[in-house]
Amino acid sequence: MASTSTKILTAEQEAKLRQPIDEYVGKIQDQINDLREDGTDKVIEIQSAIDSLKRDKIYTAQEKEARIRELQSELEKAKAVENRNKDAIAKLISDAENYLKAHFNTDYYQAVIASCRDEKVLAEEKYRATVAKLNQEHQSTISKLSDAHEIKDEKYVHKNRLFDAKMQRAQNLQQVKDRQHAAFEHKYHLIDMLRMSKFSFGESMAQRWENYKYTFNRRDFLLKNGLYIAIIIIFIALCIITPLVKNVQLLTVNNVLNILQQASPRMFLALGVAGLILLAGTDLSIGRMVGMGMTAATIVMHQGINTGSVFGHIFDFTSLPTIARVLLALVVCVVLCTVFTTIAGFFTAKFKMHPFISTMANMLVIFGLVTYSTKGVSFGAIDPNIPNMIIPRINNFPTIILWAVAAVVIVWFIWNKTTFGKNLYAVGGNPESAAVSGISVFWVTVGAFVMAGILYGFGAWLECIRMVGSGSAAYGQGWEMDAIAACVVGGISFTGGIGKISGVVVGVFIFTALTYSLTTLGIDTNLQFVFSGIIILVAVMLDCLKYVQKK
Repeated sequence: MASTSTKILTAEQEAKLRQPIDEYVGKIQDQINDLREDGTDKVIEIQSAIDSLKRDKIYTAQEKEARIRELQSELEKAKAVENRNKDAIAKLISDAENYLKAHFNTDYYQAVIASCRDEKVLAEEKYRATVAKLNQEHQSTISKLSDAHEIKDEKYVHKNRLFDAKMQRAQNLQQVKDRQHAAFEHKYHLIDMLRMSKFSFGESMAQRWENYKYTFNRRDFLLKNGLYIAIIIIFIALCIITPLVKNVQLLTVNNVLNILQQASPRMFLALGVAGLILLAGTDLSIGRMVGMGMTAATIVMHQGINTGSVFGHIFDFTSLPTIARVLLALVVCVVLCTVFTTIAGFFTAKFKMHPFISTMANMLVIFGLVTYSTKGVSFGAIDPNIPNMIIPRINNFPTIILWAVAAVVIVWFIWNKTTFGKNLYAVGGNPESAAVSGISVFWVTVGAFVMAGILYGFGAWLECIRMVGSGSAAYGQGWEMDAIAACVVGGISFTGGIGKISGVVVGVFIFTALTYSLTTLGIDTNLQFVFSGIIILVAVMLDCLKYVQKK
């Protein structure tokens, strides 16, 4: 048994501790290999040959059938050998595993852990001694110098020497980490050979946890998750403060459903702009798209004759069946939003115009047209039967959430399983390389804007139904900031080509939950903009830091 002293092991000493384990398990492995040679190994070989033969186009169908019959006959014999040796192999594997359980940790692994622990202490002590020596030498050298340039050069040299010492320390600690990880993995390497890569759930989890600890980097972790951690802490604090201040419980099933309900229309908007941010762009016209869509949908689905006019004309759709008005409202919303996003996409792709400019122009044009044509009035309520028809509550569950789930699934499929989605990532990551590869940057860009317009139209239509109308040009003001912020918080990088749909979903829920919580607590709406601004600033800062580190 290994000594429990804290002696640092050399490579030879470590190999000597491991040798009895390797020899014992190695002998068993040789016996297992002999038993598997004409059984399991032969089965795998023949099955592979059959699969290759089925894909092979050289042979005729008759030749394939004849050869497959021969192979299947051999396969049956190999399976018979495999079944005959199965119990013997299982007994040998059990013997090896029992030996590993009894000896691996006590005779080898614990000694390596103790050695690595002392190596870390030694590395830290060596680093501190080196720094102290360098500082002493530096002070001695500085005291002998009088020329300003020489002093400056000495400081520069000293700084580099300290950096080298720090790098040497990091290298020594990494070597210790590598050694302990290799010792841990050796056990699973032996089990892998014994069981032919078949691990139990507990063993798989143990390996995952060890690999996570081995690759863990605090800086990377904080860059990726620091903002989420901060927001979670804020939300927990709000859950504690709200009952004390307002005597209202924040974390209830009803409140969670309300948050999901409010988030559902915004999910469409965030999914739309996410594709543009993936192309290193943005969209400032989202809020005005919502206002335009809300106004158009309210006019079409209005309860009775419209009280307001568009360019002086009063529309009346009451003669149409309710379902026809609902579908017409959806089509009008989608078409209007898609037309304007396509225009912005064309100018962005054709003239290399920054999306900030093209979408800002869109925002001004849309708001001006809708306000002028409707005189800025609100068009009142839609038919009250429509919400119960399209987004009913079933056992107090708001089915509008299912619309958002469907949108997430469809956009995820487009991003990850279609050629357009792959091209979206390629163009966002490097448009020049994408163009050289034969990808049409123009059509990918326009396509992203078209998809955004369709999603904006759906979002505006759903919001109109959720709010039972109230469409006006001013509705949706500032929503573009929420949608963009949700994407940035969710990890859609402004540098382009980086992001996941899951991140967008998390970002939307975070922002909606935060807004709902602050409103419940009674925080002024204007102050909520301050919170949103700070979150956006921090999110973009972390995104930039990740980009710089990657570079």
